[in-house]
Amino acid sequence: MTREPITRYGSMAQLLHWCTAILVLVAFFYGPGGPEQRVYSSVHEFDRKLHETLGLGVFALTLIRLLWKTIDTRPETPPISRWMVVIATIVQGVLYLLLLALPLTAITGAWLEGHPLTLVAGAQIQPLLGASHEAGAVFASIHKWLGDAIMWLAGLHACAALLHHLVLKDNVLTTMLPRWLPVGRARTGR
Repeated sequence: MTREPITRYGSMAQLLHWCTAILVLVAFFYGPGGPEQRVYSSVHEFDRKLHETLGLGVFALTLIRLLWKTIDTRPETPPISRWMVVIATIVQGVLYLLLLALPLTAITGAWLEGHPLTLVAGAQIQPLLGASHEAGAVFASIHKWLGDAIMWLAGLHACAALLHHLVLKDNVLTTMLPRWLPVGRARTGR
């Protein structure tokens, strides 16, 4: 009895991937941004709370994804050039690094500036670090740069998936899509 090759990521891997992508996108748009006075003003309180809540969700999902990757089976890599595999591996590694670094820099910056994390439900996580306003501002600035970087890299990641599907006509995109989506399997013969 021969086993069918795995052609898609499992349902849990797909769910974690797409939930992470959605949370990152929404967190980016709800990030109040700007100087500390703007971020912590009452006008932007809901946006900040939502941004912080989503950021903690991204951090938790990323940890779960990394743990899940250790036990999950992966689909076979389609026949693509070695350089594409190397670039994809690097991009995936950098995306995971950013998914961890973004919440950590935000938390560190807020705490160093003396601000608690405030969640949408009203819960607060008080600073666990001693105040150092200048260092906090540096971490907040790094957080902004990393936020822009993840959006650019995720956009390139999405464009690469579309390139694989529409131009190269391989199954890279469909490996991360649920079976119920009406996206046909790419033709493997050229």
